[in-house]
Amino acid sequence: MIDAAHIQQCADPGLKPAIVEKFIAEAGSSDPLAVTVSAGDRVVLVPKPRTPEEALAFIRQHVGKAVVRVGVTQYPAGLGVADVSELNPDLLDACANIRMGTTLFGKVYRIVTKWYGSAVDEAFDDAIYAWKTGYFEGRAVFSEPDPGEMGLAEPKQAPPELSEEDDSEGAVAGGVMQRDTQPGDPNKAGIRIDLSGIGGPYP
Repeated sequence: MIDAAHIQQCADPGLKPAIVEKFIAEAGSSDPLAVTVSAGDRVVLVPKPRTPEEALAFIRQHVGKAVVRVGVTQYPAGLGVADVSELNPDLLDACANIRMGTTLFGKVYRIVTKWYGSAVDEAFDDAIYAWKTGYFEGRAVFSEPDPGEMGLAEPKQAPPELSEEDDSEGAVAGGVMQRDTQPGDPNKAGIRIDLSGIGGPYP
């Protein structure tokens, strides 16, 4: 598992830790030896490598014939490589992979943000999609020039989900949620929340 200290030590300092953590959670892997091979919409099943040497052999076997993503950030292994002999074993080192991956993702995120014209929440989701596909608005984002420094929106954290039991009973923050059941205009029916119990002693 990649912890926050590892991220802070290895990631591109131009990206805030919250962006890096969300990026790895949504587009990466917890396994530094993870190798994903895809051809079009089809994922090619490869044996799970047990050593960096095995992983590098799988990568060399498929680079140039399919899309190969590697390591913690699922970095595009063939990027900038003219021959498989040029593949860098650092791809399979967790810290080096995070450094390379977050630097490249930072560029992708800036490209998407520039397209929007400002730091908006939607830019992060589109940057994740661009990272996974390699394209944004018909442009190959990995080979596009970096637009330079700009503000980036931090991704929003998903709110905690209510359990079905909590939702069905209408429990809200220790209070009682009551729905207006009086007849009349349904558009005017409100939700009343009793918050008097908040802060009081536990029963």
